[in-house]
Amino acid sequence: MDRLQQAISKARKEREASGGVTTSPAQSPRGVTAAQAAARQAVPPAGDVTARWAALNPLQVTSKTVRSNRLMAYTPGEAAIPFDMLRTKILQQARKNKWRRIAIVSSDSGAGKSTLAANLGFSFGRMRDKRTIILDFDLRRFGLGPILGVKPVAGMAEVLRGETSFADHALCHDGNVAYGLNRNRVQNPAELLQSPRTAEILNQIEQDYEPDLMFFDTPPLMVSDDSHGVLQSADCALLVAAAEVTPMDRIDVAERQLSELTNVMGIVLNRCRYNAGAHSYEGEYY
Repeated sequence: MDRLQQAISKARKEREASGGVTTSPAQSPRGVTAAQAAARQAVPPAGDVTARWAALNPLQVTSKTVRSNRLMAYTPGEAAIPFDMLRTKILQQARKNKWRRIAIVSSDSGAGKSTLAANLGFSFGRMRDKRTIILDFDLRRFGLGPILGVKPVAGMAEVLRGETSFADHALCHDGNVAYGLNRNRVQNPAELLQSPRTAEILNQIEQDYEPDLMFFDTPPLMVSDDSHGVLQSADCALLVAAAEVTPMDRIDVAERQLSELTNVMGIVLNRCRYNAGAHSYEGEYY
């Protein structure tokens, strides 16, 4: 917070010297604290990235939501180990190939990709030297929001259309993980996701917040063409399949389709049960 206050104070003095105007607490947008509004107004476009992250609205997750929606990685411990293992494998592949944008994809709905995305966010949150952004691009549903127990004031569609800023929309967990969520079902999501403006907005978010990794929770690959535009903006994709549910032929077809659109980082086998040594896991991820 000391660094944030220093950045705000410095930026204010620079704006005042040039005749600029800062926002007073009485002028703060609804739902935004005076300190957050001041930070957003005070920090110029090329300002301190730390201040930008500190100004984001906090994500508030209840203990009931954690239990009910299987947010296993919300706190460290044995239940979080599968997600932490996946996190490490993702980081290794990302460093090796210089990948930053990772799409989380399934062939069909019900494979658990949104739950995986939410848990990966909490797992990455424990890596204090990393910044992570997770965006819900499954615009026909609200998957990630209900899993986190949150309904934002505006959805990702409004951000992509330029109707609201990511700074006002995003919810931040523990200071280094930002979630972009959906609010309502969107008409013509394929056209929106494939538009040049969406690519421009993603570039701007990346420039403003400098995340180490960005995850895209994308629509099921074989249900519609919604995900195709997003996948062209991704460096790679993780294909999520549900153990004993997703047929092998669907996985094979989805993997071939993915390889035509982006790099395939790997396949995640979800909802796999096994016993190994002293540990017993349910909902294992690879």
